Amino acid sequence: MILPRRNSPVVWSALAALAAASIFAAACRTDGAWTDIRRDFAEPPARFKPRPLWFWNAVPDKAVTAALMEGARAAGYDGFGIVPSAKMKVAFMSPDYLDRYREAVDKAAELGLTMCLYDEFWFPSGGAGGLMAKTFPDSLSKRLDLAVLPVAGPRRFAAAVPAGKLMAAVAMNETTRERRDVAAGIKDGRLLWDAPAGRWTVLFFVCVADGARGLVDYLDPAAVRDFLSLTYEKYYGRLGSHFGSTIDSAFYDEPTFHWVQGGRAWTPAFNEKFRAAFGYDPSLLYPALWFDIGPDTASARNALFGFRAELFASGFVKTLADWCRAHGIVLTGHVDQEEIVNPVGLCGDLIKIFRDQPIPGVDEIFAYGRGSKAFKVVSSAAVNYDRRKVMTETYGAMKDMPVATLYREAMDQFAKGINVMVPHAVWTNPLDIVFPPELSSRTQPYAAELPAYNRYVGRLQRILQQGVPAADVAVLYPIAGLQAGYYFGPGTPYEGGVIPPEADYMDVGERLFLGLKRDYTFLHPEVLAAKGRVEDGVLRLVHPDWSQAYTTVIVPGASAVRADNLRTIKAFYDRGGRVIFTTRLPGHSAEPGLDGEVRVLLEAMLGPDGRGGGKGPGKAVFLPDPTTEALGAALADEASVPDIDWKTPAGIKGGNLSCLHKVIEGRDVYFFANSSDDKADTAVRLRGRFKAEAWDPHSGRIKKLKVGRTSDRGRAVTEFELSLPPLHSVFIVTRAKQP
Repeated sequence: MILPRRNSPVVWSALAALAAASIFAAACRTDGAWTDIRRDFAEPPARFKPRPLWFWNAVPDKAVTAALMEGARAAGYDGFGIVPSAKMKVAFMSPDYLDRYREAVDKAAELGLTMCLYDEFWFPSGGAGGLMAKTFPDSLSKRLDLAVLPVAGPRRFAAAVPAGKLMAAVAMNETTRERRDVAAGIKDGRLLWDAPAGRWTVLFFVCVADGARGLVDYLDPAAVRDFLSLTYEKYYGRLGSHFGSTIDSAFYDEPTFHWVQGGRAWTPAFNEKFRAAFGYDPSLLYPALWFDIGPDTASARNALFGFRAELFASGFVKTLADWCRAHGIVLTGHVDQEEIVNPVGLCGDLIKIFRDQPIPGVDEIFAYGRGSKAFKVVSSAAVNYDRRKVMTETYGAMKDMPVATLYREAMDQFAKGINVMVPHAVWTNPLDIVFPPELSSRTQPYAAELPAYNRYVGRLQRILQQGVPAADVAVLYPIAGLQAGYYFGPGTPYEGGVIPPEADYMDVGERLFLGLKRDYTFLHPEVLAAKGRVEDGVLRLVHPDWSQAYTTVIVPGASAVRADNLRTIKAFYDRGGRVIFTTRLPGHSAEPGLDGEVRVLLEAMLGPDGRGGGKGPGKAVFLPDPTTEALGAALADEASVPDIDWKTPAGIKGGNLSCLHKVIEGRDVYFFANSSDDKADTAVRLRGRFKAEAWDPHSGRIKKLKVGRTSDRGRAVTEFELSLPPLHSVFIVTRAKQP
């Protein structure tokens, strides 16, 4: 038999398919037995150490490239993600550019480094450095426009239909909110309609070309494949032999709706795909995108904005992820403005977008803690979709950043479930930096700290990329209420447009995690519907190989909720579960025609006054002002012992005390972090009875932990004294779990 050459497309296609399966599994599963984890702790393997973004802000000279990469390896980095820019002075995707890129990847392979394929020229992803606009102008972004024409009936109304792809033509009565589809009266580009008596408004909804910044139509997978052909495919054509080995991943950056005028990103095939998905035409729902249309408003907005979020998740993210998997690498990346409370006008749905992405990601730049409220949303996406890794791009645009911030950010983020650090950034020319700091082996004060920092993060990643998180509180992700409260027009798209005043879920999460020291998971409504199982006193999120059991469900403030979710929560309540509602009770269903059922289910749990005292065996309470103290009182339970019970000592400032609990290879592992400027001494009680060790990620040392064992409310409890210096963290690792 004659075998094809090693670099032939046949061989590399087959190898890529094999590599894709193994790399995707590595992105989603554990890596090694406990004996390997323990052995690696003192000196974690390079593959667990950070890989920064590397900005090409100067001509990528071969000698400079080699020296910078050798310095990076000496500093403890495991590789890079190259970000091309105008200052590199070679044309993006030109033969010269790809030759320089090949030199860098070849050098990485020689040094044993790995590379992440940053998929754009600068950012945001989707323009291919201007090539999309030049090559595929029809595949650029589209938007939805509205024309409003008042009509006083009765009379015959005539008007020209605005240019663009007509999505809907609807007449709405200004008093009764009655809506009529009048598209059948359009002929030769003009609408003729006999308006009945009353004050009416004729609304034309048209999808038109936008093309802002030359970005792709994120909602159209065919357009996204055009983007792939100009970027990913070009890299693969030149570097295919490195895919699945030296190049193991790809990274997209900041695709969001706000780049389109008014944030009104749309796509011409929206109605066709909607009909295929749901079996009915959405035309009469369109007015809800701008106006209150009466009792149908919440369900109409959920239908349309929910489907737009679906198109973004499947059209952009899934299309990229599928290509990566077929070519032996995995996808990571993040959208823009994750910390904004309402994602509907930005990415649609900050959990759903990661459904098909092996490594969910988040951005934390500009200032310490800027995006901290979003960390648990993104790490919860990993829990919802059974992923093991969560990426963060951190430190960029922090001028004069203190060295301490390297550790402060890592502690806060890793305690909230993030476990893949991408430092921002290394620069080819350290004298011409756009977004400081420059985190290379050449630039002080960071250079002296990088070896210790990379070992520290390597230890965190070696441990925390394994296992599954343990949390017994679920917070329903209120996307139904966020969609019901959003509409086009007011506000600034970059800042989220309309933020419903009752949207308290991020604040509730912070009060739980930082105030009460109670970990939790945001549970997506679709995941709850598909994977939620009710047992006695427990709501369980079920995955093929593991599950997470919740004894408390919090329904944060929202104007609308999915009725099927509320049925499940009511069943949980009926089996003895605890339910806490905050700020505002939902009055509408995300599904059409089920508002009455929502009210009945709420009354069954909360009683006729809506404050609590339903007749079921569970416990339910409504907190109109969910302060930390109110949440703590609602979570207090005579019959149960918290998973982790500890307090923040008085006077802690400049950072946080936080903790993450994971189960790894059958052992309970607790990551305690003190990112503050003060020493923290506090007593800790852990549910369960066991011996334990303290693993110090700063030094790599492991020692026995002195513990006491007692019982509380009939449950075994392990106690110890925790003493954490400023900017310090520790793993508490169980040695032998006992009943």
